Amino acid sequence: MEIGLKRKTVELKPHNPEWTNCAKETISVLRKLLGTDAVNIQHVGSTAVAGIPAKPIIDLAIAVQDFSHVMKHKEALAKAGFIFAGEDVERQLLFVVGDFEQDTRSHHIHVVKWNGKEWTNYLNFRDYLNANPSAAREYAALKERLSVMFANDRSAYTQGKQELIDRLLQEAADWRRKMEACE
Repeated sequence: MEIGLKRKTVELKPHNPEWTNCAKETISVLRKLLGTDAVNIQHVGSTAVAGIPAKPIIDLAIAVQDFSHVMKHKEALAKAGFIFAGEDVERQLLFVVGDFEQDTRSHHIHVVKWNGKEWTNYLNFRDYLNANPSAAREYAALKERLSVMFANDRSAYTQGKQELIDRLLQEAADWRRKMEACE
């Protein structure tokens, strides 16, 4: 399975079921390294959505009670190939895996607060797209258009998706509330 992409570039690949296996293997390693300091670890992002194209980078979200709980493992994580890349966006820490000599990344590990907005958004977005093929197709079509326009500008690609992501996140939150009301 080919995985990884040069930083700051955008190249989408057709969905590959092996991404799920790769995510499971990585989650297993992270669970051993972090123990109970990781409340939960989930495969998120487009590689976790069946049937849509994605950058061949595995996104995982780690939920923690406190960021210091994962930071105390920073050295052990680095020895295992999980390199701390800072606070990529507000209220999230980022660890990356990749071939740093080739400037490629194969995994983005997002550390967020357990049951916080970011955690909820990751899970709702993934679950909503998996449960709603029309929303997934709409998202995939936009990603494909933007990947052509911004093949060498990942920041512009990401910004171009934001309006749709915001709308889909609202739909996903409404969907989740309805699902929970039925339980």
